[in-house]
Amino acid sequence: MKENKSVIIWLLLGCFLVFVMVVVGGITRLTNSGLSMTDWHLVTDTFPPLTEAAWQQAFDAYKQFPEYKLINVHNNFQLADYKFIYFWEWFHRFIGRILGFVFIIPFVYFLIKKRIDRETLKKCGILLAMGAFQGFLGWFMVKSGLVNNPDVSHFRLSLHLTFAFITFAYTLWVALDLVYPTQNEVILPLKKLARITLVFLILQIIYGGFVAGLDAGFVHNHWPLMSDGQFFHESISIEKNTWLERFTEGKSGVQFVHRTLAYIVVSLILFLFFKSKKYSLTNTQKNGLNALVFIVFLQFTLGVLTLLLSVPLWLGVTHQAMAFLLLAAMTYTLHQLSK
Repeated sequence: MKENKSVIIWLLLGCFLVFVMVVVGGITRLTNSGLSMTDWHLVTDTFPPLTEAAWQQAFDAYKQFPEYKLINVHNNFQLADYKFIYFWEWFHRFIGRILGFVFIIPFVYFLIKKRIDRETLKKCGILLAMGAFQGFLGWFMVKSGLVNNPDVSHFRLSLHLTFAFITFAYTLWVALDLVYPTQNEVILPLKKLARITLVFLILQIIYGGFVAGLDAGFVHNHWPLMSDGQFFHESISIEKNTWLERFTEGKSGVQFVHRTLAYIVVSLILFLFFKSKKYSLTNTQKNGLNALVFIVFLQFTLGVLTLLLSVPLWLGVTHQAMAFLLLAAMTYTLHQLSK
């Protein structure tokens, strides 16, 4: 580990920047700022407009797109309002640029100095490709809201969000391989159960993206029942034509699935925790499981409060950030049970 210390710090810094970028992305979504920058320029968009004339030019360009024509034109939307939403989208992209530099420049340095072994080099190559693809997904998402409908596709939003989570988890996994070069004894039943739990957690993250993209957190703001004393709200059955559409495109149906998956994820983590008591575990394995239980209950509580309070900005962002910590704990635990 000692000789890999700088590489580990580099990878963990990458994890942190992905975390910050997703948090800012959550603010961008909740402030409806994501469509404020209507084009993508690798160099010229690095800094926001520096003069009033440049600001007015950017604002005039924004006025040509559906979000302004169909929504904001009726809301007495002024240049000052535009500057606010522009900032969050610009800041989100700016962190993406910083993340690219933070990854590529040290990567080249470590490559020249031969500080990365062949196996880690392959993994870093995958990370580089994942980062580039994530940038593409960001523009692919924004583009969907610049044509006719003044809102991005919730499918594309969820894909962009989920892939960021997966990139974060894989970066953390690569770092953990260097932090823990020696292997624990693999307990196969726990490893399999942890993998199943991770799959359901990622599915929950996907549906979190659906909820965000459809603004489904603003309906049925009750718990534990959806509303009117109903666990399965009647609106789910009439919202869309088919059951697949109801559970992937309908606000009520998507929220129901997100609620249900929360119960499943909590149950699986508790089952993993209590099942682990049958085995002799290392301290790192125990610590991972303890953290997992603590964070999942905290995340569940935040989810309920976010729903009951109709998604205030600070709570919605905190809920998203805690999902990152939950995935980190899940990744760490699976790593300890797999290596």
